[in-house]
Amino acid sequence: MLPSVAAVPPLCFSASYTDSYTFTAAARLQFSAPELRFGKKFRHPFAVKSVFGADSISSSLVDEPRKEIVHVEPVYEPTPPNRPIRTPHSGYHFDGTSRKFFEGWYFKVSIPECRQSFCFMYSVENPAFRKKLSTLEEVQYGPRFTGVGAQILGADDKYICQYTEESQNFWGNRDELTLGNTFVAQEKMQPPKKEIPPQEFNRRVVEGFQVTPLWHQGFIRDDGRTNYTEIVKTARWAYSTRPVYGWGNVGSKQKSTAGWLAAFPVFEPHWQICMAGGLSTGWIEWDDKLYEFKNAPSYSEKNWGAGFPRKWFWVQCNVFEGADGEVALTAAGGLRQVPGLSETFENAALFGVHYDGAFYEFVPWNGVVNWEIAPWGHWSISAENEMYTVELEATTKDPGTTLRAPTTEAGLAPVCKDTCFADLRLRLWERRYDGSEGKVILDVTSNMAAVEVGGGPWFTTWKGKTQTPEIIKRVVGLPVDVEGMFGLAPFLRPPGL
Repeated sequence: MLPSVAAVPPLCFSASYTDSYTFTAAARLQFSAPELRFGKKFRHPFAVKSVFGADSISSSLVDEPRKEIVHVEPVYEPTPPNRPIRTPHSGYHFDGTSRKFFEGWYFKVSIPECRQSFCFMYSVENPAFRKKLSTLEEVQYGPRFTGVGAQILGADDKYICQYTEESQNFWGNRDELTLGNTFVAQEKMQPPKKEIPPQEFNRRVVEGFQVTPLWHQGFIRDDGRTNYTEIVKTARWAYSTRPVYGWGNVGSKQKSTAGWLAAFPVFEPHWQICMAGGLSTGWIEWDDKLYEFKNAPSYSEKNWGAGFPRKWFWVQCNVFEGADGEVALTAAGGLRQVPGLSETFENAALFGVHYDGAFYEFVPWNGVVNWEIAPWGHWSISAENEMYTVELEATTKDPGTTLRAPTTEAGLAPVCKDTCFADLRLRLWERRYDGSEGKVILDVTSNMAAVEVGGGPWFTTWKGKTQTPEIIKRVVGLPVDVEGMFGLAPFLRPPGL
């Protein structure tokens, strides 16, 4: 178990939101169990105590009334240079050219005490064009979709989305995981163009967001474009994050999720898990409910390129029962176009598990990934490499919520479906010399797995397997230190790396 993870247990409670928010040092106080409140009526108060680590993520509820409510206030810290466990491709990849391009970011906070999750999704499309293309520009460059979107899949799988066709108020740092956008600025105030202290953000931004590896805040208002699912009208949030897992062994150089070729515009779209696991502290105002949490499991990833895959699936979970240490799981696959002029597509998938400081990686260049994914409701994925075998099975009876993703055909469009209420079992074991099952490393379960299917068509169950040509395996699997290579010529370093 990592000592830094279990130092302070998490807590959560929700309440009707009436107090204005101020940035104080309250988060530095020692943990004290709160009352758990929902809506405007108090339920019977009880103490909430949770452990992230030694006894898995679990909660014990004790009938012990409290005399006071403990409010959780996150503490802001600026993003430091050369921060620990920074992964490759944390920065903004836009290269300034007019080629078709999008970049998307995903941040998730899971609150086991409430069995609720909040998934924040941001995207920018064709930022070379700061506004909707003119007729002349469409003739010159072809049709393009432009703009910035902010979506949240939140408590009870409700949804909110705010979108603009303009991107002049979006900013991203090419060297670090910092980005933001202003939908509505305060009167006579300039929108931020870089990370700023929270008080300054609140002074200058009415509607918008900013996010870093250590800090996340914002306020968005639903834009009325969503008529197919239950929405909330507004969302406001502020929380700090302490990263625990990047994408690799703790204490080692972190890995590029898709291999060293992700530094170049081939095999797009690219994908990078930026933080497989972290601990977040703060609050989220979800319409008229306030969710407060301390050391809640969190996660972040990103995509970039010309467009999303034709079809894909995804499973992610940081909340497990039955483990003796911290566990983070991500598995995904897609049908992506092979570089070239022909309409040729290939299956690509990976399976990654972080457990007790170690990283178990299953990718096409070191093994095989198999899957059987229903159009909705069932995800079965297995993988093996020379040393280990892993498998998961996830199911849900939840109907799911349709989310938007940036597409080349229709811009930010409703093309995928998610829920954070899937039941999941994860098993990981050592392989014996003959391929049989050896020592079991993990056998854990969760009822808070996030699952997704996207693209299509999904007429039937998708059975697939990674089938990477040997030459590609050898090339992608080469131990190329791209960052070190460009360190000799920093002026040639591609953005985002």
